[in-house]
Amino acid sequence: MKGVTVITHPLVRHNLTRLRDKRTRPQEFRRVLSEVAALMLYEATRSLAVRGTRVQTPLAPAHGFKLSREVVLVPVLRAGLGMLDSILQLIPAARVGFIGLKREETTLRAQFYHKSLPKDLQRFEVILIDPMLATGGSAVSAMDLLAELDARRVRLVNLVAAPEGIKHVRGHYPALPIFTAAIDRKLNERGYILPGLGDAGDRLFGV
Repeated sequence: MKGVTVITHPLVRHNLTRLRDKRTRPQEFRRVLSEVAALMLYEATRSLAVRGTRVQTPLAPAHGFKLSREVVLVPVLRAGLGMLDSILQLIPAARVGFIGLKREETTLRAQFYHKSLPKDLQRFEVILIDPMLATGGSAVSAMDLLAELDARRVRLVNLVAAPEGIKHVRGHYPALPIFTAAIDRKLNERGYILPGLGDAGDRLFGV
């Protein structure tokens, strides 16, 4: 699927299976989700721009590289929090913004309940983090907000995606790069991904 990268690293596939298993308890779910997020980040950031620099080693000058732009991590609350800490371990200098979205259960539309983002997003690389890409409503709403703040370089990282969600996002943001560990079969009548892994937020926090 154009513009969608399915990350098939063996450790990602192994850990995704553990996350799908309904027997996996919240403590293990949190740990495994964090591990998967770190593994996925390598692929999701592969195309980040770098520029040359020089440093002094203990023995001699050396040519190296540094990121061309600062990074902003934007987890969608609640479930996106489960992927945040391990990504921050890899990009500790990143700034963090938060978007709170709740799906209205009858219309399946996403509603904002929290927004906290840096200004001048046009100068950042933005990584939007949301474990589940189901209907795509939350992703599009989050992207609408980022676009209002002039974000120009955004990539979306999801653990599991539904074809319907990808299609919906593509209809609004055709150039948005999407990184996921799996594209599942479809949505059920309640808008949940099949086979999916249930409600990621509920399983993450045990509620």
